[in-house]
Amino acid sequence: MAGEPQDDCLFCKIVAGNVPATVVRETDTTLAFRDINPQAPTHVLVIPKAHHPNAAALAAADPALTADVLTAAQAVADVEKLDSYRLVFNTGAGAGQTVFHAHAHVLGGRGLQWPPG
Repeated sequence: MAGEPQDDCLFCKIVAGNVPATVVRETDTTLAFRDINPQAPTHVLVIPKAHHPNAAALAAADPALTADVLTAAQAVADVEKLDSYRLVFNTGAGAGQTVFHAHAHVLGGRGLQWPPG
């Protein structure tokens, strides 16, 4: 069921405190932590604490929680002193999503080319 913790989800395990992470920011509804394979000097993942398999499912099920994720991403950028940054939501394996729990990548600290890749 959407929103319920999933036993096989890495990010649900991080939310539960069963897998360690370097937490940058936490709210009642979101958790932000450093990516273990950073792609930029600042690379933080912002997740909803409730399980949703991807950004599209999150937006459809809970627009307010989607807004919380975006607000948390901005707060991370502020804490990390990023005047410019990129937010990335990979949705689906073909787009590079490897953990099927909605999450935003906050990337910054260097010039970021467009298009990415």
